[in-house]
Amino acid sequence: MKKRIESVETFLMGAPGHERSAANWIFVRITAEDGSYGWGEASTQYKDAAIVAEILDFGKFLKGKDAFQIEHIWTSLHRRVTWTGGPVTMSAISGIDLALCDLKAKALGVPVYDLFGGKVRDSVPTYANGWFSGAESPEDHHRLASETVGRGWNALKFYPFGGPQVVTLARINRGVALLDAVRGAVGPNVEIAADVRGRLDMWSAQRVAKAIEHVNIAWLEEPILWDNVDALKALSDTVSVPISTGEQLYGRWDFRPLIESNAVRIIQPDICHAGGMTELRKIASAAEMYHISVAPHNSNGPLSTVASLQLGMCTPNIFKQEIFVSFLDVYDAVLTEPIVLDDGFATPPAGVGWGTDIDLEEVASRPPADFVQVESEPYLAF
Repeated sequence: MKKRIESVETFLMGAPGHERSAANWIFVRITAEDGSYGWGEASTQYKDAAIVAEILDFGKFLKGKDAFQIEHIWTSLHRRVTWTGGPVTMSAISGIDLALCDLKAKALGVPVYDLFGGKVRDSVPTYANGWFSGAESPEDHHRLASETVGRGWNALKFYPFGGPQVVTLARINRGVALLDAVRGAVGPNVEIAADVRGRLDMWSAQRVAKAIEHVNIAWLEEPILWDNVDALKALSDTVSVPISTGEQLYGRWDFRPLIESNAVRIIQPDICHAGGMTELRKIASAAEMYHISVAPHNSNGPLSTVASLQLGMCTPNIFKQEIFVSFLDVYDAVLTEPIVLDDGFATPPAGVGWGTDIDLEEVASRPPADFVQVESEPYLAF
């Protein structure tokens, strides 16, 4: 059986607001000559024009290729180009890979996870992000954390430490107060993760890690920037809280030094950025050899979430899957079949491929947001 590729298309829609301003979601549809098609997503923050151009440029190469040859196509897009890697090319490859996985699984009459060895669990453990909208004080965080857990979530992540890299005692104390408020709201049996977004230097990160030991967090995410594995390793070796990173790494080659050095306890590749389903399975397998858990990053759209859950269904060392609870209403509007959420676990829609389609009328009703790189981005204090 062969499926010759006829066209590669992109569709943009405005995403719900997060932090200061909204970004966009980029969907990819690959259609074969017989009319069958698959959906992917290549959403990233504030690089839409470059990623769409890369996808459509790759589309000229893809036309006429056998859509079933996913590994060959992936390697060609990554290795047979003069310049490769980075957020633009790897996000484009990710969206294409996801669409090809959907197309092939539909043709074979199986869910995508069956292309990768079949499921190892019946549902995927999750954690909630985006639950804290509008929260400023410890009291705000206490109330919203309690409400979120009351809706069935048993793991939460938020951002208690903002500002520039050199921390102050006032910022440490405020972050600790926020974490204490959340722990007090949810009790001892709910996981809490603290994301720092690379805002600290080594000295500050060590002070923060020491100050929050009593909260018993699941992980401290990106306490320092991700671009120095030796520094991450040194930090991880000198603190007791688990360290995680990886959302801004692209492909197994970027993850290799992080994994081989045992610099972190949890890696967080993004299925829309790090190479799609095909590559994340390889990254997770490499991490498994070093007894490192995977908690895939996912601040993207509905197809990214469904694909991440499909990954979780067939990957043994998945720890938690990130889901933005503030996006769920839009996910339900855009997907023709919903994600199933139950008591802190999620399953992708049942059926072949991803188990769901994209409602293009709904996408068209939400026009892309306009923005200016740097000025429109929410993470200003570095």
